[in-house]
Amino acid sequence: MSGASATLEQCFTAATQAERSATFSGEMTAIPGTARMAMRSDVQERMPGEALFHTISAPGLGVWRSSDPGVKIYKYLKQVTNLSSPAFYRAMVRFHWLNARSRLIRRMERLTPRCVQLAPVPTPMPPTQGISSTPSTWLSAGG
Repeated sequence: MSGASATLEQCFTAATQAERSATFSGEMTAIPGTARMAMRSDVQERMPGEALFHTISAPGLGVWRSSDPGVKIYKYLKQVTNLSSPAFYRAMVRFHWLNARSRLIRRMERLTPRCVQLAPVPTPMPPTQGISSTPSTWLSAGG
């Protein structure tokens, strides 16, 4: 086992930007000599036509979060909302294992699978004023 994993827990697409979200998680397991573990999640975005992902800034991202001392399995979830579309999103999760003197004994980083936010489907436009149509006429033959 590698001791750490990064996953895409949820990818919610919606017509309105405020409702689009992605939830990423990181999980790490203590290794021999670990007193405390720390994790940092950075969310990356790639827009259509861009070759590379770039890190976005949002509250709570890019901050190291530490476990309590003695924790054996440390998991952290981060939800990001108000996503643009069309775009791809992923998280880069960094993991640090620290000894009793807070010295780094191991580090690792993992990328989550992508959250794909598709282009919103255009809503039909109401008819514009000035255009009219004639009402349909039903004819019935007498019999």
